[in-house]
Amino acid sequence: MEARMLRWLTFLWLGLGLAVLFSASYAIADTEHGNGLYYIQRQVLYGCIGLLGFSLLVSTPLRFVLGMADLLMLICLGLILLTLVPGFGTTVNGASRWLAIGPLPILQPSELIKPFLVLQGARIFGRWDRLSWRVRFTWLGIFMLLLASILLQPNLSTTALCGMLLWLMALAAGLPWRYLGGTAIAGLSAAVLSVSLRDYQRDRIVSFLNPWADPAQNGYQLIQSLLAVGSGGLTGTGFGLSQQKLFYLPIHYTDFIFAVYAEEFGFLGGLLLLLLLGSFAALGLRVALKAKSPIHQLVAIGVVVLLVGQSLLNIGVATGALPTTGLPFPFFSYGGSSVIASLVSAALLVRVARESSSAAVVSLGQGRRFGGDRSSLQPIPKRKRKPL
Repeated sequence: MEARMLRWLTFLWLGLGLAVLFSASYAIADTEHGNGLYYIQRQVLYGCIGLLGFSLLVSTPLRFVLGMADLLMLICLGLILLTLVPGFGTTVNGASRWLAIGPLPILQPSELIKPFLVLQGARIFGRWDRLSWRVRFTWLGIFMLLLASILLQPNLSTTALCGMLLWLMALAAGLPWRYLGGTAIAGLSAAVLSVSLRDYQRDRIVSFLNPWADPAQNGYQLIQSLLAVGSGGLTGTGFGLSQQKLFYLPIHYTDFIFAVYAEEFGFLGGLLLLLLLGSFAALGLRVALKAKSPIHQLVAIGVVVLLVGQSLLNIGVATGALPTTGLPFPFFSYGGSSVIASLVSAALLVRVARESSSAAVVSLGQGRRFGGDRSSLQPIPKRKRKPL
């Protein structure tokens, strides 16, 4: 039941996100590219690729995917490091987060690595007591290298999200508090150092506290987002009728797409979206509680933190509850890497739900139909036929 409900909630989330992206991106796509469907066409293409991966992962035993998690994560880490090399990384707004290799489309490795980070974190923290200190330090060092490389792009918001994801998974795994406390202090120190060295990050925090102090510069984006959210009222202006998306609110089809949604669907629409996120989180946690393996439990918890937690952070930014960051809204924001990573993450949760079923599983070596010996199976009694 949980697997079926999570699958349909994922499809509902994706479908709603495509509809909102169509509304949010049509005007700017028509102006910039002469085709109002420019962004939605690409999002649908990436969504189809993600759905292929979704179907494949849902049908694949999780042990096979976990066996490849370390290799896939290291490949994505290599791509992240490649974005820092001049000539390979694609720089947008002063950040080198994207990678274009020859005819291949632009990818964002820091998004693609998220589901594999969940898998590898579950593998390490789920059997922490059985690992040697050499293996522990090796993977902790790799995790630190990953966070440092994302921070150097620079991408403080994704670094913070990945750090919190690993920390919460370690907390769920029951690691000692002295380890968790030390890593929390180290993470906060790195964030403070990054903010102190980069003026624009510091300006974002200052403008978040009082955006009206500089309404034409640092506070402009947040003010326009708040105007969009407030203009929605109780029921919204109606689908496609947002005014702030008409070149008032910057990057409204990516980081601030929730502001467009709130303006068009209003307070009630926002509550329904929160209900969807809450249902997804409740089902995910129920799957984690029913999982028989600690590693499977951590995979489920990691996916819930990644998808629902990132959504709540994005909503918090759009409503002025949190400083402005560059985190996309899963399934809503434009971005091929984001939608593929979100579908892969959701597929992992559905797969855990399928493997957490309480139904007995017959061994592949039993029964003639499975290619094995029938001696251990109980014969099925034949029913007497009733006369016509």
